[in-house]
Amino acid sequence: MRFFLALLLPVSTFSFALGLTQPLMLFERLYFLEDRPTLIEMISSLWLEGDSALAGVVALFSVAFPALKIVLIHVAVLTGGKTRSLALLSMVSKWLMLDVMLVALVLFAAKTSGLAAAAILPGLWFYAAATLTTAVAASLCARS
Repeated sequence: MRFFLALLLPVSTFSFALGLTQPLMLFERLYFLEDRPTLIEMISSLWLEGDSALAGVVALFSVAFPALKIVLIHVAVLTGGKTRSLALLSMVSKWLMLDVMLVALVLFAAKTSGLAAAAILPGLWFYAAATLTTAVAASLCARS
């Protein structure tokens, strides 16, 4: 089990970093205009356009909570689960599927609005891989 944790933790950390910085989706408008936003660019765009509450919610549930979960798993593995990190990990884990739902809603809104055609890019796959590997690592960490 320690071997799988040793594999999953670097993969989840690396995938999470790529999921934040790589383009998530391709939006094509009017056949010649296209956008390839990253999650960080989406959050900063919301902030700059005056939607600070929405930017805060997306940043909290899509960046801060998943990053905190990864850090807590690392701490739990390094300390052998002897700290409060497992209790905090359990509490943070309850809020983490919201990040996947937020990204899915953005993609759905773009596809159904008729204003843009949307396609999934590698950033979304890395983000999904980070979500899955972090969830598996958390369950393995809780068992040991």
